[in-house]
Amino acid sequence: MSYGRFAHFYDHLMSDMPYDQWTRFLLEKRDEHGTKGIRLLDVGCGTGEWTLQIAQNGFEVTGIDLSESMLAVASHKAQQAGIPLSLFQQDMAEAGGFDPFDMITIFCDSLNYLETEEELKKTLQNMFTLLNDGGLLLFDVHSPFKIQEQFINQTFTYDDGSIAYIWNSFEGEYPLSVEHELSFFVLDDPNQDRYLRFDELHKQRTYPIDYYKSLIKDAGFKLVAVNGDFSTAASPTDTSERIFFTCSK
Repeated sequence: MSYGRFAHFYDHLMSDMPYDQWTRFLLEKRDEHGTKGIRLLDVGCGTGEWTLQIAQNGFEVTGIDLSESMLAVASHKAQQAGIPLSLFQQDMAEAGGFDPFDMITIFCDSLNYLETEEELKKTLQNMFTLLNDGGLLLFDVHSPFKIQEQFINQTFTYDDGSIAYIWNSFEGEYPLSVEHELSFFVLDDPNQDRYLRFDELHKQRTYPIDYYKSLIKDAGFKLVAVNGDFSTAASPTDTSERIFFTCSK
């Protein structure tokens, strides 16, 4: 899924995202594994909010994303902050043209936007190719519990006066998939209390943990750890919302 106009106020709506927890998870896994290199590929970098944070932690960061609009926001923010970022519009399943990286991250459930099993397989195989020997791939996905119990048939709303949305989630076409229908209302003229409306459809899909494990192995990786909800030590539970995988080449 490529974000459209949503990109321009994504950060406003996602201001409470736990970016610090992703950073902590990355740094702890790096230290635990003893990874010394600093070249990092952030896949699905979006508006670059977390990507910039990682660059400030001493990494030499390249970001890729499918959305041209999200990358434009990320580039503007990097320029304003005076932080060098290499940003490219690429499909994660087809990404290439880089020297190998020491670490690759696919966070914020970016993998869940891949609609087919073949896309997921190709992405993991591609990440293996893009890693140095001994390098780490870290990614997280929505758990089946999150999809089934906290998304499907749920409605979410938000309104801060300048931006509002109605977000309806329905069962998707595939097992453990969900479709998010979002209607946004953005204040266009405060004097006339006029709002612009636009709609987006986002699709996400996940799989059982054992299926991810099999694909990781098939891609050539060694599975280092499976953790739940940002813990770097605890295994997932039946009610974990986000599952983390640590893989080495």
